[in-house]
Amino acid sequence: MTKNEWFDVARTVLASRAIDVIEETELVPSGQVTYQFSAKGHELAQAILSHHLRHGRDCATVYYRSRPLVIGAGMSYEESFAGPLARAGSRNGGRDIGVVHHLPNRRGVTVLPASGDVGAQYTPCVGWAQAITYRTRVMQDEAWKGAVAVALGGDGSTATNGFWAALNIATTVKLPMIFFIEDNQFGISVPGTFQTPGGNIAQNLGSFGNLRIVEVDGTNPDESDRMIGKTIDHVRETQSPALIRVRVPRICGHSGADSQSYKTQQQREDELARDPIGRLREFFLKKKYVDEAGWDALVAEVDADVRAACAAAVAQPEPVPADALTKAFDEGHAPHHGGMAAEGVHPPAASGVKAEEGPRINLIEAVKRTLDVELRLNNRVVVFGEDVGVKGGVHGATVDLQTRHGADRVFDTSLSEEGIIGRAVGMAMAGLVPVPEIQFRKYLDPATEQINDTGTIRWRTNGDFAAPMVVRIPVGFSKRTGDPWHSVSGEAIFAHSIGWRVAMPSNAQDAVGLLRTALRSNDPTFFLEHRAIQDTAPGRGIYPGDEYTVPFGVGTIVRPGTRATIVTWGEMVHRAKSAVELTGHDIEIIDLRTIIPWDKDLVLNSVARTNRCMVLHEDTITAGFGAEIASVIMAEAFKNLDAPVVRCAPPDVPIPYNKGMMDAVIPPVERVAAELNALLNF
Repeated sequence: MTKNEWFDVARTVLASRAIDVIEETELVPSGQVTYQFSAKGHELAQAILSHHLRHGRDCATVYYRSRPLVIGAGMSYEESFAGPLARAGSRNGGRDIGVVHHLPNRRGVTVLPASGDVGAQYTPCVGWAQAITYRTRVMQDEAWKGAVAVALGGDGSTATNGFWAALNIATTVKLPMIFFIEDNQFGISVPGTFQTPGGNIAQNLGSFGNLRIVEVDGTNPDESDRMIGKTIDHVRETQSPALIRVRVPRICGHSGADSQSYKTQQQREDELARDPIGRLREFFLKKKYVDEAGWDALVAEVDADVRAACAAAVAQPEPVPADALTKAFDEGHAPHHGGMAAEGVHPPAASGVKAEEGPRINLIEAVKRTLDVELRLNNRVVVFGEDVGVKGGVHGATVDLQTRHGADRVFDTSLSEEGIIGRAVGMAMAGLVPVPEIQFRKYLDPATEQINDTGTIRWRTNGDFAAPMVVRIPVGFSKRTGDPWHSVSGEAIFAHSIGWRVAMPSNAQDAVGLLRTALRSNDPTFFLEHRAIQDTAPGRGIYPGDEYTVPFGVGTIVRPGTRATIVTWGEMVHRAKSAVELTGHDIEIIDLRTIIPWDKDLVLNSVARTNRCMVLHEDTITAGFGAEIASVIMAEAFKNLDAPVVRCAPPDVPIPYNKGMMDAVIPPVERVAAELNALLNF
């Protein structure tokens, strides 16, 4: 780096240290900052890294000790204070703790939203890295050529699922990603030897193919600049991954509440002796950039700037409390990064016209045709998951799509749901429209961390970022059999996942309309395809055409009636029809079609006319979504009721493999009919 560039790095290092000192000694003791995570000892390598990330399409994913990198990327000193102070002018508007950073592109690198979960930063980073290759190769976007994605993490995070999932993806697919591992040999109080054998992840990964491995003394200015710079240049040129193990001291506790009583006095003294600021000072003096007085003047100048920023941040107003209720979903304001809206790209207009004639198709064919059309119309759409490529999906929903659209756009993944969803997050924030498939509902469990983080991205970044995607999942029992692993419905958990929309069509036509709407929306969506109606007669219908859409939050009356209302969705719609026929009574059936949002007005208006209601669903009864609907009806339509709202659902046990046992768990038509009769006779 040039002399001026080194001064820029030095200011970042000194500012980060000064901010930490003020927080530790003043703002935390006074109670103004409640969460404090210091970067002491980590500053130099991060500041140098930030200097080398100036491409324009570079990305960094960070963790709680990454403030030096974010300052180097353009976060102001005042913003740095405002976050931990929870002020209105913080990057997140007071919604999140100040060390969970994010930053739209200011100096050539985008800092993706951090997570409070250790290791959750790796797979979104690999998703951005794949988006770099996709936008360069498929979209022919020269602006992305040579960009890199860097994931910062402590040595403790190398023990997590996210690290290994991303490492597997980056090396097998060969993506321009750098694992920037800051090794201070402690995970809170746990030594590094408990995280990885021998305490050296770089040494242990020596046999990995397609991975350049570099070790750096993160307290040595010249070595850090040279090795970090060369590694980034290598990844830019080869578009292949690298891992940099940066050896740094942790001259602080894990957080402000950590006394470090587990460290010996000798360990603390050794860490202080390796303080990178002291070595940076020596480097400046040796290079004759400054003399001792000049260094002291630089420190005083930065301290003054930091003090002024602290005062400005403290003087900022508190956030408006009601703002906490906004930005969980798209409200029409485009984020800086995420999905098509961030880049001013609008999906093709759909008329919503429904074809009334044509061949009847099943639900699987409806999904496949819709994906085929959207892939053809929008080159940002990418479909991926386990077995979706050559095989065409274990359920057949992607048959021939790879042949038609290419292996860059419809591709297989490693067997890692954490990797599938986390990768989708990074791709979405890089402007693509990811459509990951999870083979069965139960298989999504390893990705729970990424699912929860994804839904809150827009909210916790104060609208700066979003990750629109459509996660397709076959759910529920099949006509042939059930079992505890492949037959989970589980939509109530999705309904409780903040920031996600949830669709569950009962037929091929709704599947087309809802899927097309989801693919053109600006929110993450779960699209649930019930296994029992994927390729069976109840779910079939006339293909509604390439222009057909169904809005979310709009249910439909599939059978009008006057005696009672059944509210249901998915396969249970057809079970409700059969049960009503069995009773012989005039009963209205509402198919909600979407769980989040659900059509409350349609339900309340129906109950006002029929005065009785049953909620029928396949998910287990305790805390199932039917309880939410029943609660709303009781609160808002109690005076219209002639009987208590009935919930008909499976008991709280898994779905059995034996078909006879399965029929004893999932409400059979006869049981539904009997409960309807009891409701009418109340």
